[in-house]
Amino acid sequence: MGHATASVTARELRTDLDFALIGHQESWRSAADVLAVLRGAQRTQLPDDEIMEIFPWIPPRAVCNVEVASTTGAKARGLYIDCFIPPDRLDSEYVHDNIGRVRAAAACAIKAGARIVSLGGFSSILIEGNFNQLPGTADTMFTTGNTLTVAFIVQGIRKMCAMEGRGICRSTLLIVGATGDVGSGCARCLAPLAKRVVLCARNAKRLHTLAAELEADGTEVDIATSLEQFPLAADIVICAASLASPSLRLGRIAPEAIICDAGYPKNLNPGGDMPGARFFSGGLGQISGGLSFMPDFKGILNRHPFPDVAHGCLLEGMALALARRFEPFSQGRGFITRERVEEIETIAALHGIHLAPLYNAEGPLV
Repeated sequence: MGHATASVTARELRTDLDFALIGHQESWRSAADVLAVLRGAQRTQLPDDEIMEIFPWIPPRAVCNVEVASTTGAKARGLYIDCFIPPDRLDSEYVHDNIGRVRAAAACAIKAGARIVSLGGFSSILIEGNFNQLPGTADTMFTTGNTLTVAFIVQGIRKMCAMEGRGICRSTLLIVGATGDVGSGCARCLAPLAKRVVLCARNAKRLHTLAAELEADGTEVDIATSLEQFPLAADIVICAASLASPSLRLGRIAPEAIICDAGYPKNLNPGGDMPGARFFSGGLGQISGGLSFMPDFKGILNRHPFPDVAHGCLLEGMALALARRFEPFSQGRGFITRERVEEIETIAALHGIHLAPLYNAEGPLV
């Protein structure tokens, strides 16, 4: 079992880095592809049952070097560190083990000398309210990357509305997972533009607090702790819930609603029950200056139909590294404001990191 990833241990992984990215694989297919690269092209592909047996025993580790280039000519060097969380162990039953894996990945980043570390996918969700769980250091800063994720979700909603000829000001906006860091950030950015907002989350106390904040700014707000409760048919939907699999079932939505799935893993499995809806994957950005991996994980760590695309949570760390701003830009839960979103948008854009072209499971949206 130990030699399944032995080939990567012989590679020279950089130290004294600008950034590190911490992530995990959302499917067994991507997990198998990562193992295949680590084991080397000369080895035969492992059978699925053996991969599923081996994977939980692999400790968090750096798997490749990453280099990102700015359109200004600047470059930043980093590492991608995989937590090796099994794709079928993302639910609450495994939360303590998974936090332990994120802590171990963080320790890898500190040991490598990374100055800013971005948390991707469930690692961000696990830590956004538990930053005290990370190893302490004065030389390595951590960010969830959620502020840039919010920026790209909001930009994507605006772009889809323009493509569809919709006015946000005439729309009912539903945010699922509204009290999470990403959901609440989207609410603060988009609520002032919408006709009405429906906030949906499991924690009623947090819902009431967020609703009161938005209502104080003049927004009409409804709240619901389940998707069956809200009375209005939403025509713009943002799904930002922390789900272990694409199992979310939307209740009342308007025909041809615009739906942004901003989850990692995905919140939704688009099906026949929403045939007229316009889906797109949200929170993604594209690096104009270029992104490279060594060994080559392109097409594995960024499974998108366009080049040099990544999730906003990871891009935030890269943008901060290019800007030489080694600071914990996004920490905690519920602190993302419009002003902070505009600030990270400006930093990213200065270095050629912009909203990625929109797409869904069927392909690019034009």
